[in-house]
Amino acid sequence: MVVSADVLLSARALVLHDLAARALDSASAVDVLDSALSERRWWVEQWPDGAAYVSGQVAQDVQEGLLDAQIGRWPLCTACDHLDAHELRIEPELGSDPHWVCEKSSLSVSPLGEL
Repeated sequence: MVVSADVLLSARALVLHDLAARALDSASAVDVLDSALSERRWWVEQWPDGAAYVSGQVAQDVQEGLLDAQIGRWPLCTACDHLDAHELRIEPELGSDPHWVCEKSSLSVSPLGEL
């Protein structure tokens, strides 16, 4: 299906940009990204109306995958005054126009793909 391929490629580009913005675009991190995309392929093929949600879902999958692979937490927040290391989170969890939000201050940091 062409639509799912385009949606997945767009999601890959957005997440890869944000990985690179935080110097985490290593081969192992990109493997985690590609694995997340493979798993989401079925999801978007089964639910084409959910195409607008795929990029945010992939970003969340990559966050979990990086932790599982012991690569680390990503992306760490650099936007607020909290001194302890903490992550940004995708909001909405399932919705269009995903953006990164500080999990401590609730500060909206940037749209996905623009870190």
